[in-house]
Amino acid sequence: MIRETDFELLKDKIIKDGYIPSLTEAVELTRHPNRERLWRLADRLRQHFQGDYFDTCSIINARSGRCSEDCKWCAQSIHYKTDIDIYPLVDSHRVLQLAKYNATAGIRRFSFVTSGKSVTGSEIEQLAEYASDVLAETDMKVCASLGLVSRDDLERLYESGVTRYHCNIESAPSFFRSLCTTHTIDQKLETIRNAKSVGMSVCSGGIIGMGETMRHRIEMALLLRSVGVDSIPVNVLNPIKGTPLADRPPMRMSDVLTSFAIIKVINPKAVVRMAGGQTVISEYKSRLLGCGVSGAILGDMLTTGGEAIRHDMKMIRAAGFGIVPEDEL
Repeated sequence: MIRETDFELLKDKIIKDGYIPSLTEAVELTRHPNRERLWRLADRLRQHFQGDYFDTCSIINARSGRCSEDCKWCAQSIHYKTDIDIYPLVDSHRVLQLAKYNATAGIRRFSFVTSGKSVTGSEIEQLAEYASDVLAETDMKVCASLGLVSRDDLERLYESGVTRYHCNIESAPSFFRSLCTTHTIDQKLETIRNAKSVGMSVCSGGIIGMGETMRHRIEMALLLRSVGVDSIPVNVLNPIKGTPLADRPPMRMSDVLTSFAIIKVINPKAVVRMAGGQTVISEYKSRLLGCGVSGAILGDMLTTGGEAIRHDMKMIRAAGFGIVPEDEL
């Protein structure tokens, strides 16, 4: 059994030596009878590497529905019958309206998110112009999540002011194929590497609660560590009627907290953030702020409603966090 002193030694090894727990060691950590020790370890790593500052971001569902991919969790896939809004790329007025609202609420980042496998051509140009407009009208950083775009398109976005690209790997490589057959994790990794090569930082994470094991979540975390991502959004599955995962049972609270914590232990320098599914865990999501979490997507999500920004800001500050511009972190 892992002793209390072992957790302290592990913390020191991670901080001083850059130690990475192995898959076997990480699994053992999650099986400790007192999981709160792991949660505390993750939070102490957060305190060391990120301090008490919280990284807030928001998204706009810039193009919705009609996605060709068959991801089993997604309401936007053409393979499933779901009750969502379907529309092409939004106009600049809608973008600036939401960006200004989120900036006024104190959110530090704004990201364009589009449905579909990729975005190309004139839509890349439109989004690049939108990014320039947001930067001119607000003090937020601009991010993008547009699928498997080319290096040239990533370079164009970077030139326009998009400094971070988001591309989730979603789950462990050994589990991903059971969730999606129309693209691969290797394609996602190529996109991530291309984003890094043009100068962008990278946001990449996944979804928990899709039927994977804790071992799969750890495998995902280790892959994210090997890629060197800056931000790890962790979504908790919000089962949507019409998708193949509609009947998945909810995760236990302890499993959710432990999953976030072990992802942080493996990726101590990355910001681990609450992403989709916050309404599913609303009764206890404040406890994640003691499990290594130092970031969150606030406001509405893609096809499911988010919780009120004001309420979340109050919760974050009550936990002792401050919210500051990225260049002051």
